[in-house]
Amino acid sequence: MAWQSPRDIKRRIKSVSHTQQITRAMQLVSAAKLRRVQEMVERVRPYTEKIEAVLTRITASEKDAGKHPLLAERPVNKVLYCVFTANRGLAGGYNINVARLAAEKIGKEQHEPVLIVVGKKGREYFQKQNQPMAEVLLGLDDDISWPEAKELAGKLQDYFLEGRVDEVNIVYTKFAGTLTQYPTVQRLLPLRYEKDGSGTDDPAADGEFQKYLVEPSLPAVLDVLVPRYVETVVYQLLMEAKASEHSARMNAMRNATDNAEEMINELVMTYNRARQASITKEITEIVGGAEALSGSWS
Repeated sequence: MAWQSPRDIKRRIKSVSHTQQITRAMQLVSAAKLRRVQEMVERVRPYTEKIEAVLTRITASEKDAGKHPLLAERPVNKVLYCVFTANRGLAGGYNINVARLAAEKIGKEQHEPVLIVVGKKGREYFQKQNQPMAEVLLGLDDDISWPEAKELAGKLQDYFLEGRVDEVNIVYTKFAGTLTQYPTVQRLLPLRYEKDGSGTDDPAADGEFQKYLVEPSLPAVLDVLVPRYVETVVYQLLMEAKASEHSARMNAMRNATDNAEEMINELVMTYNRARQASITKEITEIVGGAEALSGSWS
């Protein structure tokens, strides 16, 4: 920056300061949104875990449970990947990481892939990759409601129940903490449970299941419980993805704010050096002029 004048440097400092104010404001906004979404994630997790425990118990103890359409395994010909991305950027590697994972899975898929993208950034990525998309959903914003999650879950169930796909996977960013988020793939349909008693809170000895008394009938209970579980899982994963987005954006804006602070400090030092050099030059010119005048008088 030696070629810049003090005025140019001062203008640059002002510009970086304005940018820093914006990034700091975005950091605070993302932090507030993260706290709200994080609370919602913590609320829905116990509910999801309890439904899963009940379903795990029923599917392990009732032989006819696997006959439910959302539980039935069938030969796989088409696999659906539903990718959760954001509508906005400035979130570090949040969008690109989950999109790349989805593209990697699709590229290695041995069966015909079907892609549904949630979010503008995912649509932009797969458009550049010339990857066909069955559907693109752009309506989900920061405040994800239960009806929105229920509608998406119903759409995914319809794809599976109507035979358009034989397996449904969710590609999203798992929220493990404010500093840790990682993209992952979770199979949604058909639902799959372990048969060893893991995941339940029942104190049955040696991992054995205590058989439930199901009323009015097993099909009637499953017809209510299984779709509700799918809806709850979709809602939870949407909230996890949204919490990861806010966390990634908060960290990215914090880094941008810190970088702006470092840049401002460097610019201030450069400005002071340039100003000192300018003053020294002026003093030297004055002294040189005074010596020249005194020499002409003698």
